[in-house]
Amino acid sequence: MMKMTSTMTNTISGMPRKRGMVYMLTTLVLVAVSCQKDSDPKPGPPVQPVAVGKAQVWLTTGDQTSLLARQSDAAITTAVGTPTITLDTTTRLQEIEGFGAALTGSSAYLINKKMSASQRSSLLKSLFNATDGIGISYLRMTIGASDFSLSDYTYDDMPAGQTDYPLDNFNIDKDQDDVVPMLKQILSVQSNLRIMGSPWSPPAWMKTNGNLKGGKLKTDAYDSYAQYFVKYVQAFKAEGITIDAITPQNEPLFSTATYPCMEMQATDQLNFIKNSLGPAFQAAGITTKIVTYDHNWDNTAYAISILNDAGASQYIAGSAFHAYGGNVSAMSVVHNASPTKGLYFTEISGGAWATNFSDNLQWQMANIFIGTTKNWSKNALLWNLALDENAGPTNNGCADCRGVVTINSTSGTVTKNVEYYSLGHFAKFVRPGAFRVASTSFESSTQLDNVAFINTDGSKALIVSNAGSSQQTFIAKLGARQFSYTIPAKAVVTIVW
Repeated sequence: MMKMTSTMTNTISGMPRKRGMVYMLTTLVLVAVSCQKDSDPKPGPPVQPVAVGKAQVWLTTGDQTSLLARQSDAAITTAVGTPTITLDTTTRLQEIEGFGAALTGSSAYLINKKMSASQRSSLLKSLFNATDGIGISYLRMTIGASDFSLSDYTYDDMPAGQTDYPLDNFNIDKDQDDVVPMLKQILSVQSNLRIMGSPWSPPAWMKTNGNLKGGKLKTDAYDSYAQYFVKYVQAFKAEGITIDAITPQNEPLFSTATYPCMEMQATDQLNFIKNSLGPAFQAAGITTKIVTYDHNWDNTAYAISILNDAGASQYIAGSAFHAYGGNVSAMSVVHNASPTKGLYFTEISGGAWATNFSDNLQWQMANIFIGTTKNWSKNALLWNLALDENAGPTNNGCADCRGVVTINSTSGTVTKNVEYYSLGHFAKFVRPGAFRVASTSFESSTQLDNVAFINTDGSKALIVSNAGSSQQTFIAKLGARQFSYTIPAKAVVTIVW
């Protein structure tokens, strides 16, 4: 694609003054046409917009000439033009809990064992520090092994033919190798971090087939498995790590994988939450959220059926979705059915099947970041935080997935992938506790998309993507003021003020 070399003009008008924020001032000249009568008033001087503050502009272009890079200053001015979109910060929609990825066993291993102390410190700062990096504020972790672990394991493995219903053998020893120390170091960089845990399989002795792969949860193991979650939350709490939320089963409708997995139909999950997990958390005084489903957009009935059951719903904070099937609008379908419950987006991976930076950037904006938040998601999480140059280590799962970053397993050097920049346009500027605010849509012919937020400190963030093949200028209005910006083709911009 041809590189953009022209200088872009940006205008911000009418936003409250805030220090350290930058914009370019565009002058609008009003041309007065004089009438023929001598008695008509003479035209006055051209109307000039009044600068009232500054804002920041951060840009990523599809041709990679700009990668989450700070742009030239632009002034906030009084309103003088016709808006393309209108923002309304008084209409607050869902609260944002954070943006991030999954610290899988493989990711934790690479960061802990394949990097020097200085390399590790630099990487964690670039991932989790909001000033010097992209400020990731939400992580997902696997409860036991997944397809990105060093081996198959759970927190209560027993020899074949033996059981442990009292969970006397429960321990998180396997996670003490890499996961626990890396979570602790991450928390030292980003203390305001939410963590969601998801199991790929319960212990094999709890399952109908006695195997970590496939099968279903035995009905006589429901109460024991509920206590397994209680012990998991308590064990990590003892390490100083708070688990904010759990899902009962990762991808419960996919049970034929060659890595740990389990079938858990909606009726099974409903009964497990209603009769075992919810009461167990309540009895133990555990406030960790229970989030249902945790699978693709192509099924809304699963979550809705559980949320419609009053006995189960009382224990449930919301439902979670992946993007390997269906359309992001499914999240709004579930929201409309249960508007008091939260929506969470918990997994998607890039990989060798899609390597074009520009295409990936636009797809991720349309579907994962702008797309999920416009459809009521409280978070947006990518899959592996880090993988090596061979897309691993993998545990019989995806052989060509891509992490947010790639860590060279020999040198420890880091490559920031397109996911890093996509994630950064949100995580760095939309902080936990922010609210999505109302914003009108661009005309569909423009191929522009947007979503807007207000943070707890009063700062605002507008993210706009341009999927079109040419640069476009838009005007956004907020109250009596407005701003304009010229966004390059195939680019994403975050504007904060």
